[in-house]
Amino acid sequence: MPQPPILKIHEIFSSLQGEGLRQGAPTIFIRLSGCNLRCEFCDTRDAWEEGKGKSACQIIEQVKLLHADMPTPWICLTGGEPLLQDVGVLLIGLKEAGFMIQIETNATQPPVSHADWHTVSPKPPAYRIHPGWPSLASELKLVISKDLTAERVIRLTEAFSPETPLVLQPQSNQKWSLQKGLQLLHEVLKTGKPDVRLALQMHKIIHIP
Repeated sequence: MPQPPILKIHEIFSSLQGEGLRQGAPTIFIRLSGCNLRCEFCDTRDAWEEGKGKSACQIIEQVKLLHADMPTPWICLTGGEPLLQDVGVLLIGLKEAGFMIQIETNATQPPVSHADWHTVSPKPPAYRIHPGWPSLASELKLVISKDLTAERVIRLTEAFSPETPLVLQPQSNQKWSLQKGLQLLHEVLKTGKPDVRLALQMHKIIHIP
């Protein structure tokens, strides 16, 4: 009988969700190692490589310890790119333990089952999106990088349901990116997009993990 995969984990910690529509919600984060992209604005570059091998059971036990201190139902799988690894057994175990699961993905990999919230955040320069994601996305989140244009934003939103919320996120809360974000938001609003917003990275403002 095949053994469950060993996952490469960068860190597991509890905090508040700092980004997107779940911003401010108490959350336990499982940050997996490895990424298939190398974004120049990435703020978790130390998760690109290596990581400590853990089984799904070991991860869930660590999550339960954190949950005892901060009893939140929400788990966030992030990276790196979490879906480069086989997280199926882990997701099933977390659901059986009663947790709600958010996945933050660059959308280049196929979707997986058992998640409750899908944060789809395609990245430059290609902004490649696996065809399974537009129908699943709970939110479309775009980092406002120097090469992001209104035309690109509009094309990306057109691939998703009009009801999918669009979150424009200034790059590391920098002033130039915030100003550009205000311009992009105005351009997208003119297309009739019903749910678009600008959202700073809260965790960097209040200095939490």
